Amino acid sequence: MQTAVREKLMRTIQSFFVFTIFCTLAAAQDIAIRAGNLIDPATGNVSKNQVIVVRDGKIASVGGAVPGGAKLIDLSNEWVMPGLMDAHTHITMNLPVNPSGGSLWESYYVKESTGFRTLRGIHTGEVLLNAGFTTVRDVGNNGNYADVAVRKGIEQGWFHGPTVIASGKIIGPFGGQFHDIAPEQGRFWQFEYIDADTPDEIRKAIHQNIYYGAQVIKLVADNSSFHYSVNDIKTAVTEAHDAGEKVAVHVYGGQAATNVIEGGADSIEHGWDLTDEQLKMMKEHGTYLVGTDFPYEHLVALGQMVPMDAKPRSVSIIDRLRRAYRMGVKMAFGADVVVDLPGKSRSDMAFDYLKVFREAGVSNADVLKLMTTNGADLLGIAKERGAIAPGLAADIIAMPADPLQDTENLRKVNFVIKDGEVIRRP
Repeated sequence: MQTAVREKLMRTIQSFFVFTIFCTLAAAQDIAIRAGNLIDPATGNVSKNQVIVVRDGKIASVGGAVPGGAKLIDLSNEWVMPGLMDAHTHITMNLPVNPSGGSLWESYYVKESTGFRTLRGIHTGEVLLNAGFTTVRDVGNNGNYADVAVRKGIEQGWFHGPTVIASGKIIGPFGGQFHDIAPEQGRFWQFEYIDADTPDEIRKAIHQNIYYGAQVIKLVADNSSFHYSVNDIKTAVTEAHDAGEKVAVHVYGGQAATNVIEGGADSIEHGWDLTDEQLKMMKEHGTYLVGTDFPYEHLVALGQMVPMDAKPRSVSIIDRLRRAYRMGVKMAFGADVVVDLPGKSRSDMAFDYLKVFREAGVSNADVLKLMTTNGADLLGIAKERGAIAPGLAADIIAMPADPLQDTENLRKVNFVIKDGEVIRRP
């Protein structure tokens, strides 16, 4: 009797181990991508008929043969490249357009909870991922850390989305990005801003953001007549860098922009009014420009919420982009889409910026570079993502036409792999 029980137990254990080994092998199956045209955005070179092997979410090899037992994906007629990166997003935000003019920004604080903002972030992330954006940096306006919640949900595998680098709440001098609020209303902007007017307050705000999950620090430097000094920026940069995080600063121009550059910020966001001298300073300091180079029709919609004459602003944006590009300022792509235009998705609107780059004379090869290689460098993830190379995360996209010939072909992305998982295929 005992012998029979032992034999039955052994058979059960053997069956369990066979099943476990089977599941492990099935989960670890390699993916082999036959890439007819493999683009290296860092150099602009194209390699023909390459085999990319993906194993355990990472790129195992490039250029060899298809390994035995691998799942083959044939992209022989496609143009293959690393996933795109948007370094200036607001995935949980959608400002309402007021046709009669004037901002409705304040009112949506009353109507939209952080939970609702989180759901929008999930939706926006999914839209961007399916269009080929495998990494985004969210730079604030996300309620009470909704961007961190979205990031955590994606990392848990609860839903598909890009890698999200979250900033938490925006740090700025008193008032956030608002003006002329009645004192009786209180500091309602602190729903998604932290008031910090001294070096000690700046340090404390950075500590709070990092505690709640921020991976980059976002400051607003010139939203009012008072702005951060060089010492204020240096304080923020030192505190953030000591914690292994970078500093992005919203600033348009003027003395505030000079202070941001001299203070050592990692990137200027917008910088629409930067002078040639300031651009030269940025090149010398290695400061990135994330220009958020709005197309004209986007400025028209944005102008319904903030005082802006769309036509001259559009001209000035193209001029600043052209000057920065010619001077060799480091740049990374950032869309800053915060208003949904009728009939267009967030990804449609992000690709609208390609027209601005063409008008400014940015080469197609450099557009791809600043949407991939440069983005990875700015975000501090170049050793993890941003290229198709062994050891890096398998974030890969493909399209049926050459984006080096026409960047509008990026709109045709029909294949997406994120961290080795096939999200979309032809």
